[in-house]
Amino acid sequence: MTSVRMNNDPVAINSLNPGPSSLAMAAAARAINDIGYDNLHLDIDTLNATCWCYMDPVGKPSYTHELMQDISRMQTAITQTFANLPDPTAKPFSWFVMASAVPGIYNLGGDLGHFAQRIRSRDLKAMRHYGHVAVEAIHRNAVAFDAPVVTMALVQGDALGGGFEHALSFDLIVAERSAKMGLPEILFNMFPGMGAYSFLSRRMSRDKAEALILSGRVHTAEELYEMGVVDVLAEDGQGQAAVLDYIARHNRKHNAHQALYKARRRVNPVTLDELIDVVDIWAEAALNLTEADLRKMDRLCSAQNRRLANLHTSMPALVAAE
Repeated sequence: MTSVRMNNDPVAINSLNPGPSSLAMAAAARAINDIGYDNLHLDIDTLNATCWCYMDPVGKPSYTHELMQDISRMQTAITQTFANLPDPTAKPFSWFVMASAVPGIYNLGGDLGHFAQRIRSRDLKAMRHYGHVAVEAIHRNAVAFDAPVVTMALVQGDALGGGFEHALSFDLIVAERSAKMGLPEILFNMFPGMGAYSFLSRRMSRDKAEALILSGRVHTAEELYEMGVVDVLAEDGQGQAAVLDYIARHNRKHNAHQALYKARRRVNPVTLDELIDVVDIWAEAALNLTEADLRKMDRLCSAQNRRLANLHTSMPALVAAE
């Protein structure tokens, strides 16, 4: 059997046996993919039961409103498509993988420029709104879109602040050895308010979770693997291969894996109410920041912008080298 694309769509099907089940799978995959996304691209491989979703923001690889809207639209499409399947054998995938199309960056986290503006204008409502939208999407990740799938984050490069929180919301984290993850909010007198405490305290003891949050340190994936935060450690450049290997080894036991993670969520749930309550604490604390704190936030934002400018100017050279 081979994997082919139909009409140039990123949907792979069984080309040697396109029976009713395969056609129903392809139709379900297109119901998710054909919505069209500006800040994401999907590769749904029904033959290997895997949906690859790549964050590819039009602007900065942070959690902008535009990226969050695309993520929300995709999550809703997955939930609705699985709910409307004609039968369970028609599900387009069993494994969902969230990765990034930006070299060296998974996601840099919250939109710091937006935060600084809203804090200076004392706009508590806008801060809460941003946080609520973010954790609603994170919660849909945490419940696997209410679909019978196992979810993974594939971290290649930096996952900072909200980017790390986003990765923590999936069933599994696969990360390349030198990928960097951390919560730098303490550097400007804040704490990460969109899931870090909730998810880390369920992967390690409370005191260790708090120490990690308050340190502001950026850790390698290797360090986080030793802490039990990263589930699968891949060699640099081999992240996608590690995901494929994991799926190949466990695909026949997907039912057990999916049920186990569902049981985990029942025994030790991260509820939407919990996430929203923490966001409200975060938003109120943000308005206590001083101008000195905000200048530190501005400097971090400027450093991110310089890094992105260097990345964009180097990309043509990389293409030419290829």
